[in-house]
Amino acid sequence: MKKILLALTAVAAMTGSASAADLAARPYVKAPVAAPVANWTGFYIFGGGGGGLSNADQSVQSTVGAVPLTITQRQGGSGWFGTVGLGYDWQFSGTWVAGVFADGQFGSIRATVQDPINGWTGNQKLEDSWAAGVRLGWLVAPNVLSYVNGGYSGAHFGQTNFLTLAGVPAGAHLGSYNRNGWFIGGGVENSLNFFGITSPGWFMKTEYRSAFYNAKTQTELSDVGNVPLANSIRANSWNQTISTSLVYRFNWTGPVVAKY
Repeated sequence: MKKILLALTAVAAMTGSASAADLAARPYVKAPVAAPVANWTGFYIFGGGGGGLSNADQSVQSTVGAVPLTITQRQGGSGWFGTVGLGYDWQFSGTWVAGVFADGQFGSIRATVQDPINGWTGNQKLEDSWAAGVRLGWLVAPNVLSYVNGGYSGAHFGQTNFLTLAGVPAGAHLGSYNRNGWFIGGGVENSLNFFGITSPGWFMKTEYRSAFYNAKTQTELSDVGNVPLANSIRANSWNQTISTSLVYRFNWTGPVVAKY
């Protein structure tokens, strides 16, 4: 009996050794690589240009007593502009970016102004404007930011010179003026590092903006002596713009991979 037990024990030991020897070595598994991250915190400057549409709800009223003489009608126009600005962003919670910015626009976005009582028409030009606001964005990729923005804006509108139905000067105009309002918009900003091109710190952004300026009543003036005339025009201003700008970020180091 003892001989049988010893024989079984020897067989079991030999079998276990052979099984262990047959096992393959455990493969080496590399630690997962962290997703690329980028630092959007810091100052930036930008410059670019684009096009815009202008709309205004207009009506004619008497200069004395503000008696309505026409119904309110919407007039429109279009034009181009250039823009420059600067800002500062903070990145938080990994993929969120918040910032403050200020910019200025200059160019020629024209809107039609009419006095159907006298049969006059003219162009009112948005010559320059400025904006200061905040933006909030989300990183759809380490190098791509999608954002919305909004804030306060001011604009300067140039003089409107009236023409008659025959296309000759009417001898009357509206003076230039400044107006304040607010804006809302959004856009996408992305790094220019693509297609094998390396451009650290350089970005491009495309933005839509809608700005609203308070209504103003302007008295028609004679070209000779700026004498007030019988009619006045009351109008607000709504401007929509799309711009593309080149952006430079001073602190940009690009996406980096965390090391373990």
